[in-house]
Amino acid sequence: MPESLRTRLTRFGWNLYPVYRGTGGRISYIAADWHEVRVEIPLSWRSRNYVGTVFGGSIYGAVDPVYMIMLMRRLGPGFVVWDKAAAIRFKKPGRETMHARFLLDDAELDAVRAALQSAPSVDRVYRVEITDKAGVVHAVVEKTLYISRTKPDRVRRAVTATATPPPPVASGLDAIDATVADSFPASDPPSWTLGR
Repeated sequence: MPESLRTRLTRFGWNLYPVYRGTGGRISYIAADWHEVRVEIPLSWRSRNYVGTVFGGSIYGAVDPVYMIMLMRRLGPGFVVWDKAAAIRFKKPGRETMHARFLLDDAELDAVRAALQSAPSVDRVYRVEITDKAGVVHAVVEKTLYISRTKPDRVRRAVTATATPPPPVASGLDAIDATVADSFPASDPPSWTLGR
């Protein structure tokens, strides 16, 4: 499936995002429906380690957020997705560009939705292999993701908050307080306040 204009622009922005760019990896493809994402980790000054191979931290950092974002995009609103745990197993040093291919099919989405019919949340484990251009596996990453449904009252609050404009602000510090307060759901207030 080719990329859409939206996923092409998302890929472009993702690769420019400083935190992701710092890993040395880059997103090379995002399917129009987000069922597939491809990542490359070139051997470069950003990803080369002390002994001249691809740094393990670059490998992990480049693949870390992908499954979480794919699930968020494919499941749509009404679901909460968080990374919960991860493991990486190195098999051999990488001395060239590394590749990772992420797949998330409809059967997996159906399984997640079905599991959430009888449980408030589920943990799902996803595995991705990091290979060279010949397909030789250099590392394997397993990600455990936490998935739950969004509580209806939170959805209602979010819609109401965006539909009603905030009250006028009296001072600069009030503006900061209002911005901070708006960053947290009503049920999870911050445990600190700004001094005046």
